[in-house]
Amino acid sequence: MKNLVQLGFAVLLSATFMSAKAQNANAENSTLWEISGNGLTQPSYIAGTFHVMCSKDFEIKPKIMKALEKTDQFVMEINYTDPAEMTALQKMYQTDKKLSDQLTPAEAKELDKVLADYGTDLKKMDNSSSQALYALISMKALPCPQNDIKMYEIELLKNAMKSKKKVSGLEKVEEQMTSINKAYDLKAVINQLKMGKEYEILLNKMVTAFKKEDVQSLYTLFKDDKIMNAKQEKAMLTDRNKNWAEKMPEMMRKESSFFAVRGAHLMGDNGVIRLLKAKGYTVKPVLSL
Repeated sequence: MKNLVQLGFAVLLSATFMSAKAQNANAENSTLWEISGNGLTQPSYIAGTFHVMCSKDFEIKPKIMKALEKTDQFVMEINYTDPAEMTALQKMYQTDKKLSDQLTPAEAKELDKVLADYGTDLKKMDNSSSQALYALISMKALPCPQNDIKMYEIELLKNAMKSKKKVSGLEKVEEQMTSINKAYDLKAVINQLKMGKEYEILLNKMVTAFKKEDVQSLYTLFKDDKIMNAKQEKAMLTDRNKNWAEKMPEMMRKESSFFAVRGAHLMGDNGVIRLLKAKGYTVKPVLSL
């Protein structure tokens, strides 16, 4: 992989679809979980991440790094070290059909006005996909310049590569984008863009909760119905979690694995933790390591 800076920007784009539902009140406060039992000869780990934050708020706790050191394979949602996946990701943020051609004149005028709050306009974004539009939300909500942004998975990836660990992904770019398209059509994205300041306030609260490993508060914040309805939850979380939970056992049987996925995927009735437990694994929070 030649350029981690470019890679980081790709992660930023693909990570802007923030979504989740609340976990029950008895969950342990930990962003790191150990997976064992069910025939595994050595434990694997899954870490709930917060994709992007300002450097002043950024911290990877020692237990996360220790768990990564103990495993043989680093697994992200998408394998960003795969050149083919990177090419596919870049293509997904352009569209053959202009945004303005998908809207009425009145809707196009409204979008142009909304985009002014994000420092751009419809003319500049007209050849972009709705996913590229959505990426503006996260970038604007962060209270720091882009060159001061830290990306959780990229920092973990750097350490995994230094240790020459195998790097894998739980899904392909095409699969992720299919899920995103099911959840958020252009008009849904425009409605999200209109939230503006609400996202900034929400993101700040989420960062505070994440730093404390207060998963209950974090997922309660994610539960806001303005961010996700039932259809969007199914596409962005439930269906993907089930697919991942089918792939993870084989990965863990072959070699101990460290899975890094955004925290929204861990919790809830259809969260990865509960799905793995249903398969017979022991999945427990790691408070220290």
